[in-house]
Amino acid sequence: MQFLIRAAHITDAHSAVDGQVCDLLIDNGLIRQIGQKLSVQADIDVIEGENLHLSAGWVDMRVSGMDPGFEHKEDITSVCRAAAAGGFTDIALLPNTQPVIDSKDTLGYVRRMAQGQPVSIHPIAAVTKKTAGADFAEMLDLHYAGAVAFSDGHLPLQNPDLLLKTLQYLQPIGGLLMNRPEEAMLTRFGQMHEGVQSTLLGLKGIPALAEELSIERDLRLLEYVGVAQTESYLPALHFSTISTARSVELIRQAKARGMAVSCDVAAHQLIFDDSALSGFDTNFKVNPPFRSPDDVTALWAGLADGTIDAIVSDHLPQDSESKQIEFDHAEFGIIGLETAVAAVLTHNRGLSLNQLVDRLTTRPRHIFRLPAVTIAEGQPARLTLFDPTGSWTYQQTHSKSRNSPFLGQQLTGRVIGTVHQGQFIANS
Repeated sequence: MQFLIRAAHITDAHSAVDGQVCDLLIDNGLIRQIGQKLSVQADIDVIEGENLHLSAGWVDMRVSGMDPGFEHKEDITSVCRAAAAGGFTDIALLPNTQPVIDSKDTLGYVRRMAQGQPVSIHPIAAVTKKTAGADFAEMLDLHYAGAVAFSDGHLPLQNPDLLLKTLQYLQPIGGLLMNRPEEAMLTRFGQMHEGVQSTLLGLKGIPALAEELSIERDLRLLEYVGVAQTESYLPALHFSTISTARSVELIRQAKARGMAVSCDVAAHQLIFDDSALSGFDTNFKVNPPFRSPDDVTALWAGLADGTIDAIVSDHLPQDSESKQIEFDHAEFGIIGLETAVAAVLTHNRGLSLNQLVDRLTTRPRHIFRLPAVTIAEGQPARLTLFDPTGSWTYQQTHSKSRNSPFLGQQLTGRVIGTVHQGQFIANS
C-alpha cells in the first residue's frame, strides 16, 4: 500500500527533520521519501489536516488485556482497537489473565490472537506460576518464546529472596524485571491514599510508605546483585506506576549512582489527587491511589528531568458489576488507552512535546529492548499522527468496559490515526 502524509510537523528528536514540516511517502510499510511538497500520482491517498503532527509510534508499557479468561471485560480485539484510537502502535500486556501468562501455551495464544490487529502486542510473562508469588515460572522458555519482560503484574513481588533470584536469573539473558512497588501488609483493606482526605471520608488509607519501602528494598537488592548501568546497558529493574514524591527522589538518586533502573507513571496519576474521591465515585478508585497535590507536582518534575522514563495508561477494564457498587467493595482500575496522552496534554504542566513523545516512544522501546523507530527515509513506517491542540469530547469507547472518569469530558490532543504494518488506521 502506498500513501502520502502531507505537511506534517515532525516530532522526533532523533530525526534529521525534527521540528520541520514535511511530506512523507509511505510505500509497502517503509518511509520511501521525505521532502517538501512531494508530487505523487493522482490515485494515491493523501492524509492531511490542520496542525498535523507526526512522531514515531507510541508505546504503552502497561495494559491489562484481560484475554484469556475475562473477555466480558476486554478481549484482544477490543483492547487493540482502543489502543489504536489512543494513538498507540505497540502495547505490552500484563500476565494477569486466566490462565496466567506463565507458560508458552498461554503466551502463544496471545501472540496468535495478536496477528492482524491494528497494534503490535508484546506479552509480559509472569515471574511466578499463577502469579502466586511462590514458585518460579519457566522464565527462560518464556523469554525465548517472545516475552518482552517479566512481572506478576498487579501483584507486587513480596518475597525479597524471590526478587533477588529473579534479578540474578535474568541477568545472563539481559531480561527485564518489572515490579509494582507495594508492601502489601501495609495496604490491606486500603481504599485510597492515607491522608487528610481519607480521614474526612472515613476510608481505610493506603500509605505512601508502602510504596517507598518497597522501592528502597528493591534498590538494595539490585545493588546487591551488582547490575550497574552504563551508557549502553539496559535497565534490569523497572518500577511500574510510581505515585509519590519520595519514590521519585529514591529513583532519581539511584540513577545518579549508576543503577540499572527505570520507572513509569500512569497518566491518570498526573491529573488527579486524592481530593477527587470526595464524591465516592468508584471510577476514581485506582491502585496505586491518587496521592496528595505535592506528590502530583513531584511526578511532573520527575517526568521533566528524566527520572520517570515513561507514561503508561495502566488500562484496567472493569465491568459494571465491579464498579457500580459500594466504594469499599468496588474493584480498582481505570480504562485509559484512549485518553492517556490527551489527558496529559490537557493538564500539561510544562512538559515539551519532544519530552512527551520521548516518554511514549524512545524510552519505552529502549527499556523493552525493542528496535528503535525514527523518522527517516528507508525506515519502517510505525507512526502516530496527532493534533496536540485539537479538542474533542470522549463520548464513546472501543473498550468493552466504561470505567473512566474522563467519559463526557472535553480533552485537548486529538489522535488522527496511526501507521502500522503498512496501513493507515484512521481514528474513528
